[in-house]
Amino acid sequence: MSMERLSQQVSAYVTWKRELMREITRYRSWLATNRLSSEAVEAKLEGALRLLRTDHITLAFIGEFSRGKTELINSLFFSEYGQRMLPSHAGRTTMCPTELFFDPRSERSYIRLLPIETRLAEASIAQFKRIPRHWVNIPLDISDPDNMVQAFTQVAKTKPMPVEQAIQLGFHPDMLESAGKPDQVLVPAWRHAIVNFDHPLLRQGLRILDTPGLNALGSEPELTLSMLPSAQAIIFLLSADTGVTASDMAVWQTHIRQLDEDTPTRLFAVLNKIDVLWDDLAGDTFVHNAIQQIQAATAKQLGIARADVLPLSAKQALLAKVRKDQPLLTRSQIGDLENLLCERIVAQKERLLEERVVNQVLALLQNSQHLLNLRLGKVREQHSLLANHQQDNGQLLFELTAKTKDDHSQHHRRLLGLKTNQRLLKRQGDLLRAAARPERLEEHLLKVRKNLTGSWTTLGINQAILHFFRSIESDLQNLGQEAEMANKMVAAIYRRHNEENPLHGVDAPQFNVKRYLRELQQQQDKADQFRLHLKTLLTEQRSLTRRFFATQVQEVIGLHQRLRQETEQWASDALMPLMQHTLEHKQLLETHMLRLKALAQDTQQARLRGQHMQRYTQELEQQLSQANEMLRTFRRPAPIQRLGKVVTLPLASRQHSTVD
Repeated sequence: MSMERLSQQVSAYVTWKRELMREITRYRSWLATNRLSSEAVEAKLEGALRLLRTDHITLAFIGEFSRGKTELINSLFFSEYGQRMLPSHAGRTTMCPTELFFDPRSERSYIRLLPIETRLAEASIAQFKRIPRHWVNIPLDISDPDNMVQAFTQVAKTKPMPVEQAIQLGFHPDMLESAGKPDQVLVPAWRHAIVNFDHPLLRQGLRILDTPGLNALGSEPELTLSMLPSAQAIIFLLSADTGVTASDMAVWQTHIRQLDEDTPTRLFAVLNKIDVLWDDLAGDTFVHNAIQQIQAATAKQLGIARADVLPLSAKQALLAKVRKDQPLLTRSQIGDLENLLCERIVAQKERLLEERVVNQVLALLQNSQHLLNLRLGKVREQHSLLANHQQDNGQLLFELTAKTKDDHSQHHRRLLGLKTNQRLLKRQGDLLRAAARPERLEEHLLKVRKNLTGSWTTLGINQAILHFFRSIESDLQNLGQEAEMANKMVAAIYRRHNEENPLHGVDAPQFNVKRYLRELQQQQDKADQFRLHLKTLLTEQRSLTRRFFATQVQEVIGLHQRLRQETEQWASDALMPLMQHTLEHKQLLETHMLRLKALAQDTQQARLRGQHMQRYTQELEQQLSQANEMLRTFRRPAPIQRLGKVVTLPLASRQHSTVD
């Protein structure tokens, strides 16, 4: 088994996304053709397209130093170069977090390095990514492997620095190596590295995050607060010759374990360096049993399934791939990890896209199809009436037009009622927005900054940080009370609609603040580690304030921004399904009235009127046929589901294993 399988799965995933984008664009045109489009539906479809365009799969590799993370990345993704691309010799090779991806907007491959001194600024890595002048740019020549190796060695550079300065940058001296001089330590030269180059997997949207050990995770909280939770999978590296050490367990419990509960991230452990257990004298059975014992013990210690612990040898896998030695490649067991990347992680990503895009577009399309089916049934019924009353179908057309006009007036009144409700909901939405207004957050930020810089005791610092988080939590609790009122109002509106339209019942969307409260609690837990660490509290106030604002505060600001965006979106989208249903129905009736009036004005024979009606019926049938084709495409299972091999994931209720 080689990385060709992963490449095929990622390629199929990308093809599926393009197919969805094409069908969403086709649906927009179909809505316009049938005069069924609306501003709200357009916004929803544009949002779905934007999500598909910006989507990617991120794999994060984490572990303490000398566990073989970089060697594993080399063996998985760079074996075709015939040598190690990323520096992977003994010692601390990955000194700063490194992101590998493909940027289609860039003409050349490059490495960009953010100097470690930027930690003194009150800006996050995400903010610095938008300011290119702060980065050191190194061109990459992918046609010259030696040039690439030389460029990649820059990532592992260190620099000597006084202990006091290292503390100001957020490092803990006991975690750093001595620089060989009194009161001097070695620190990473760079805070973050981003690598853009053209690789088949990276080109298709795969991103790799290579992280240093506990020291970096602890001193760069942005890694654990935002980068790791956004990854689709975390590969936690352990060494088979040491098992789960105390420092491994500290990384796992402090930074990783909770991600499985709070995010859609999948957690896996790789038990690397199994080649140290190979013993030709003892035989394969003995070695196999020894590996299984360590695998079972590791799973028990970490509290994960045994199947999620993968024993392998990254070093032997790289050697086997370079030498094209298939028996050695099989013995390295890297194929199990490659299978896992294919069948579990890509499948997890497919499921998320189904939830966030496919199901939402399906609901809109099914609603449109339902209304067009109703109209087709009405047209067929009226066509039949005209055929059975050829003598007086002029009068019948007049009656049908009057009936359609009444239906239209009824839907017009419903639409006016919904618009009134929308205005009421807008006022409630204003209250929601007021509870999450940015000025309120700014007040809290000013206060915590003042309290931190004015505190000269550990107690004062603790109270300043605790008060900041409690103030934010209080605001979220108030927002939750307003949300409860808004949810009741929306539920009543939907209940009335469902009573009037028993065949078209719709569930009322609910605004949920609880997940933001959970996320705030997680960030407060991280802040507790920050404020309770003795080395942090010994840092002078100005430096401590800067670090706190550059890390924890930035994450709270991000949470607040997302909350405000969702508040805005929910207030405008809450009644959209009902508005869409009523507006589409009204527009269909308008189109139908125009057709009926045209027939009534036709002075030719009844047979000609029947032909016009027949043609209208055929047009509607053709439009419905197109809707059915689009529905079939959206209902088609995602690529891995089509193989019928993914049984461990909580997939959508559909259990298709074949293509429609």
